[in-house]
Order: sequence, then structure tokens, then C-alpha cells
Amino acid sequence: MIKIDPILKEIASIFNTNGKEIYLVGGAVRDMLMGKKIHDWDLASSALPGEVAAIVRKAGGKVIPTGIKHGTVTVIYKKHSAEVTTFRTESDYTDGRRPDSVSYAATIQEDLSRRDFTMNAIALGLPAGKIVDPFGGEADSKAKIIRCVGNANERFSEDGLRPLRAVRFAAQLGFTIDNNTLNAISGVLPVCAKVSWERVRDEINKILASNQPSIAFRLMEQTGLLELFLGELSACRNIEQKGFHEFDVLDHSLLACDYAAAKNYSHELRLAALLHDIGKPSVREMGKEGVWTFYRHEEKSEIMARKLLRRLRYSNAIIEKTCHLIKEHMFIYTPDWSNSAVRRFIARVGESYLDDIYKLRHADVFGFAGKEQNHNYKTQNCSLLQLIDRVDKAILQDQAFTIKDLAVNGSDLIKIGIPAGKTLGIILKELLETVLDDPKQNTRETLLKIAQGYSEKLYH
Repeated sequence: MIKIDPILKEIASIFNTNGKEIYLVGGAVRDMLMGKKIHDWDLASSALPGEVAAIVRKAGGKVIPTGIKHGTVTVIYKKHSAEVTTFRTESDYTDGRRPDSVSYAATIQEDLSRRDFTMNAIALGLPAGKIVDPFGGEADSKAKIIRCVGNANERFSEDGLRPLRAVRFAAQLGFTIDNNTLNAISGVLPVCAKVSWERVRDEINKILASNQPSIAFRLMEQTGLLELFLGELSACRNIEQKGFHEFDVLDHSLLACDYAAAKNYSHELRLAALLHDIGKPSVREMGKEGVWTFYRHEEKSEIMARKLLRRLRYSNAIIEKTCHLIKEHMFIYTPDWSNSAVRRFIARVGESYLDDIYKLRHADVFGFAGKEQNHNYKTQNCSLLQLIDRVDKAILQDQAFTIKDLAVNGSDLIKIGIPAGKTLGIILKELLETVLDDPKQNTRETLLKIAQGYSEKLYH
């Protein structure tokens, strides 16, 4: 039996008392049938927007005209909110995303006929909880099948975001896409290309938040969506690697991303795991021994990832963190590193990024063979545990790793006659290099003396 929230029943009773039908619709019904908790209420009603407003306000609630053009208002009742949309049908999708015109429909069945997938075209009559399922969505949900309502080509031609939603649902829910639905995607790529980058980004975010993002990305590759939206990643197919690697660059990247998701790593880490090697195809060269090399691919990957993430309209904060991790992911530690080399590693990566760069390395190594490695593994002559131990010891010694950690600052240097500007910055960087070499030099007296010497060299 489906348990309906008492507040939802109360809202429904208010509509029923006024002679109006109201249904819970969309993904909420699907999730309820799957035994999941729902957090958002999308309601469909026979009441027109003006009638919805009058009914709700009379009952002491509030109404916000959030999507009045398409018959949608947001209802706030007893501190709960729900979107209420009048039964409607849609026609013509010139921009491949939004209907050119919306007409109000007479029945819930007509309203459900405009929806994307059968699993999302189920309605729950309120307050009684009677299921309305004209397209077999309940059976498809139980069988874990994603199937378009009616003709797949028509549904996808109406809205170019729907193919992305299909592959995202496959990863998110662990469902299989019906063959007719899947095969229709490649024929509507020109419509998909009309979708805004912001909406594409939102779907990619949801894919990355799933337990196994590779399910969606592989379906995207199969249908042409990957080349359309993430061409840099698509180009990694058939870029073979040797050494520790058992897979090409694309499969390796997808496995690394799956690892990051399985370990519940942050969104930026999942992005970094997915994109950390996208520069490999453009820097690949055949080495003298007949083995492909990817010299400084991390730098190229960082540049390409920054361009890709900007195209997808990611925030500057997400771009900076993701790209920094990508740029620094190829550190190669050997036991003969000096203590100053360890300090420089900390300074370059940044103390706040250390944990994430270790996690990215774990994901990267998982992607070599698609299996968990012993925590004491050695990869490219790098024993991560040994490096972590040395880094931890250096940090515990309270040493300087940034200019802010120096015993002097810009104001101190200005007071001894060093002018503000580019020269001041150069000298501060030189002082940091000095302290990274020898932490004992990090005293005010010593650094001011060294700074004075640098200044004299620059100006004489």
C-alpha cells in the first residue's frame, strides 16, 4: 500500500471539496512505487491556474506564479510546497526544448500522454491513492525498463533533453533502456544539440552523482551523445596504453570515475577522475621502444578540461578545484626525494588539496585494471603510503609552504625600501623557495636580510 503524506491528502481534499481533480504525477509516483521516499510534490489538476490560486488562498495557503505561462503555480500550504499544473497538452517544439503552445486538457490521461517515459507517466489520484497508468509505466518500473510514451522518435524530437534524461535514469535507477527508445536517440542528435549547456551540465551532474556513472557515459558513447556533448572524452576511445594499463584511455577514465563515485568522493573529484587524461590523445607520441608516450599530458588535460567545464557553464570554484587536481595528478614519488622535495610537493599541490590528490591517485590506479589495489602499491615507482607519511611529518613540523607562512610579508619588505609591485612579488616567491630548501631560514631577521640582497641584485 502506498503511504500518502497527511498534508498532501489535506491539500487534495481542499481541491476535491471545490469539485476539482488532483493527482500526484511524475517521478514522485515512480519512486513511491519503488518504495523510495519522495521529497518533491508535482501535482496535476483539472483546476485552471486562477482557480488553483483561489482555492488555495481560501484555505489559508499562498500561491506563487512560478510557471504561469505553462499553467504551473507553486502552492505553499502549512509550510509545505508543491507545484500544481493544470492538465495540459503541448504542440510544436521549434527550439527542441520547450513547446511553442500549451493547451489545457480535459483529463489526466491526456496530460500523461505528453510525458517522456512510461515510468514518469503514472498518476496517483488523491486523496484515495488510485493509480492511473494508461501506458504501462508501473509494469515498466517493476521490470526496470525505460521506454518512451508512444513513439520514441516523436518524444525525442519534441525535447532534445529527453535522450540525456534517458541515459541519466539508466545510471541513476539501474534501469535498462528499451531498444526502440535507445535506437531512436542517434537520429535526434540535431535536436539534442539545441539544448542549453546549462541543462546538459545539470544532467551530467546527476549522472556523476549516481553510483555507477559509466553506465550513462557508455550509453552516451553508443548513441552519439558523448561525441556531441563531451567530444574531448569521446576522443579517448582506442587510445591504447601500455605498462600498468589494461584499458584504453576512455575505459580507464570511466573506471576511475566509477571508483570515485563508489567511494562517495566529492563532485569535483568525480569530474577530475573523468577528465584527468583527456589530453592524452593530443600529446601521444611513439617512443623509441615502440611504446606510446604521453609526455606532460596532465598539463594538456588541465587546459582542455578548463575549456570543457567553461563550455558547460560550471562555476569558477568548481573549475579551479577540478583543474588543479587534474594538473597535479601525475606526481611521481621515489624514496630518494629530499625533504625539500617533499615540502615543494606540498607547496605545489596545496595543503588543502592533499587529501583529494591522494584520492584521485587511488581512482587513477583503480582504472589501470578495474580492481582495488593493495594500499601499499607501487605505481610508476611511487609508494603513496610512504609519501603520505613524509608529508604528514613535514606538516606536523609547522613549516612554511606558502608565502602567507613566511615570517615576513609584503608590508615588511616595503618598510625596508622594496617598492610595491611585480618586484615585491618576485622577492616573496624567492623567499619561499629559500624556506622550502631550508625551513630554519624562516625568521624575520634572516628573510629581511635575504630580501635586501635580492633587491640589490635586481636594481644594480
